Amino acid sequence: MPPNVQPMTPLTLTAYTLVTANGRGVGPVFQALRERRSGLKPCDFEDIPLKTCIGRVEGLEDFSLGNELEKFDCRNNRLAWLGLQQDGFMVAVAEAKQRYGTHRIAVVMGTSTSGILETEQAYRARDPRTDFLPTWYTSRYRYTHNMFSLGDFVRTCLGLQGPAMVISTACSSSAKVFTTAARLLQVGLCDAVIVGGVDSLCLTTLYGFSALQLLSASPCRPCDEDRDGLSLGEAAGFALLESSERVSRRGSVALLGYGESTDGYHMSHPHPEGAGAIHAIRDSLGRAGLRPEEIEYVNLHGTATRANDSVEDKAVYSIFGARPACSSTKGWTGHTLGAAGITEALISALCLTHGLIPGTLNCRRVDASLRSRILRENQIGSLACVVSNIFGFGGNNCSLVLGKLS
Repeated sequence: MPPNVQPMTPLTLTAYTLVTANGRGVGPVFQALRERRSGLKPCDFEDIPLKTCIGRVEGLEDFSLGNELEKFDCRNNRLAWLGLQQDGFMVAVAEAKQRYGTHRIAVVMGTSTSGILETEQAYRARDPRTDFLPTWYTSRYRYTHNMFSLGDFVRTCLGLQGPAMVISTACSSSAKVFTTAARLLQVGLCDAVIVGGVDSLCLTTLYGFSALQLLSASPCRPCDEDRDGLSLGEAAGFALLESSERVSRRGSVALLGYGESTDGYHMSHPHPEGAGAIHAIRDSLGRAGLRPEEIEYVNLHGTATRANDSVEDKAVYSIFGARPACSSTKGWTGHTLGAAGITEALISALCLTHGLIPGTLNCRRVDASLRSRILRENQIGSLACVVSNIFGFGGNNCSLVLGKLS
């Protein structure tokens, strides 16, 4: 076990919900996994002329938030609202409020862009004479673009009054919500935590990743020998976490362990030997009280960029060897950036529940330089413990261990 890492009390995912380009709710998302149906399509977002594929959630342009939520109206919060409506999630939260009270349930969200699209649209609509931004934007900034907007919005929608915060650590943002939730529960600041992540498409990320020459013109191909870049997507996911000592349901999915690290190696490139990733994975196993050979499946960060896939492979192989099945699910959803952590943690939860290991979509020939056991086709079979890796820009690494309660 790594030094200074103690096994943690498992946290039950009492309820969870997910919206991606593949569908609204965990049922449609799982059906897409099983049918190997990608949500990636040629870019049709705004007026962006880039030759790339994206995972756009349909329908966000067709409604607005009204009444008391009108001040929060932006694409990111619409996507959050859509996520909260699925899978009976709000009913599960209402029941938790009855158990603990509104002040004893925390909200911890992750995002990397928040409502930045609102600022982009406001800049386009600025006064041509004065360059002033429109008043509809300046009066609502704190409820839309402001990074805390997502946490404020979710807490308002759910009628909660406990601690609330938003984490923004690039792609690992909504993986780190689980780690913060565990600490809040451990020190007794709350009795339950709503964790989640929402990131919506915007011009900054699409043009930014294009400028970095990281976008693929076709649907992304993680681990493929000819992979040439990532596909961006958007998603919203939420989970209700409670201590398994209070809510222990046999067969339920629980967070068993977590690990975090920061490389500090480069602004965007991962450490070439995966040093930080290795540290995060080892700590997650330590907190779960598990040996590497007890992990049956590793859900890779797997962005389909040459550097990321290769470095992650080094890290995973150094700990697990070629024994566990490994795959990336970004061929279904695209890289949802700040929502990637929650998206892939909940996909891992679905894999545990249904006994499915999704083969890496769009991977025709596995890169021969990769040493881990990369699956290309779906595999059916019972699962007990999985690892979900999320490694973000700046070396912000997070690894989660999920498993079934016995």
